[in-house]
Amino acid sequence: MTESTTALERLNGQQKNPPSIWGLALRRFLRHRAGVIASAVFLLIVLIVALGPLTFVSYDAAFRPNPLLVNNAPSAEHVLGTDEVGRDILARLIYGGRISLTVGVLAMVVALSVGTILGATAGYFGGVVDSIIMRFTDIMLSIPGIFLIIALSVFFGPSVSTIVLAIGLLNWMTVARIVRSMFLQLKEQEFVTAARCVGARNARIMWTHILPNAIAPLAVAATLSIGSAILTETSVSYLGLGIQPPLPSWGNMLKNAQDVIWSAPWVATFPGLMIFFSTLCINFMGDALRDALDPRMKL
Repeated sequence: MTESTTALERLNGQQKNPPSIWGLALRRFLRHRAGVIASAVFLLIVLIVALGPLTFVSYDAAFRPNPLLVNNAPSAEHVLGTDEVGRDILARLIYGGRISLTVGVLAMVVALSVGTILGATAGYFGGVVDSIIMRFTDIMLSIPGIFLIIALSVFFGPSVSTIVLAIGLLNWMTVARIVRSMFLQLKEQEFVTAARCVGARNARIMWTHILPNAIAPLAVAATLSIGSAILTETSVSYLGLGIQPPLPSWGNMLKNAQDVIWSAPWVATFPGLMIFFSTLCINFMGDALRDALDPRMKL
């Protein structure tokens, strides 16, 4: 009798306080071991990049050349060695990480904003509006993005703002398709019909009622687009049309190291590892986030 009563009370407690959607998502995320480890590693990278210049890395070590320290191997004084003009590689990795990660995040914000607005408009209104936006999206997808980014960099001049806008404005198409498909499904739901019946305007229905229900795929797309933006910035900087020296980024550090890669391999190895681990962590985080926000996944 006591055991059955305890079981009944436990069942009633579960019914009264069911876990929230975000609580379930967090539990699923924590079950994804690779995603949790990747999140911890990426958070460590972000903290080092953000706090390094304020604590253990000096500006002079990252930017001031020293002819006496050219291509020195890793040592106690310079943990990761020095580059082709005698600057500390660890210091430049940290300052360069600020640029590369900032470009990735800001380009994601631009792509997410443009893609969400166009995709929501196409999916909600449909008809001619949908056809025009989707055909424009198809045209943009058919154009090699890297060549357009290079053209914009040549025309406007290579700078952080140019690279952010170029990458963001040329990576919104996938987001637009995701948002459009979600809006096509959600606009037929009963809660949208109810909102229309009480006189809600289209803008309120789109951004207040429908968009919050499309957050899950948007969060995954946003996470993965950061890694894509970092790789794109690396490619453009490696070609000499991205972030310009003496301002460091992981991409232009690789470019500057190509002439000494055999005599001083550490100059190219460490920027390449930072790019590799950052994008790998972001991809694992995206996979874990996708599983966590998928309502079909079991606890």
